[in-house]
Amino acid sequence: MIMSNGAIGGTWDDLEKEIFTPEEIRESKLRTAVIGELIKAKGERGLSLKKLEELSGVGRATISKMEKGYSSCKTDTLLKVLAALGKTLAVVPIEFELETEKI
Repeated sequence: MIMSNGAIGGTWDDLEKEIFTPEEIRESKLRTAVIGELIKAKGERGLSLKKLEELSGVGRATISKMEKGYSSCKTDTLLKVLAALGKTLAVVPIEFELETEKI
C-alpha cells in the first residue's frame, strides 16, 4: 500500500528509498514476509503462544518478539517454531521487486 502525505510531500516508498539502502529494504521485506507467514500459520492452526511454546520448546516471550519483529532470532530457533507449525524454510527465488531489478 502506497501512502502519500502531503505534509512531507511524498510516499512511504520514496522516503524508504531515501533513508535505507536497497540491501536494507530487501532484508526488511524478507523479514516481514517470514514473520507474516509465521503469524499466518499460527492462526491457521489456532495455536496460542502457550501451545506453540509447548510444541516448539521456544519460550513465549521469544515467539512474541519474533512475531512483532522486535528481535532477530537464530536460525535454529526459527526452525523449531516453524516445525511446530508444520512449516520449514526453503531457498527459492525471491518473488518481489525492488525498483526495477528482480531480487
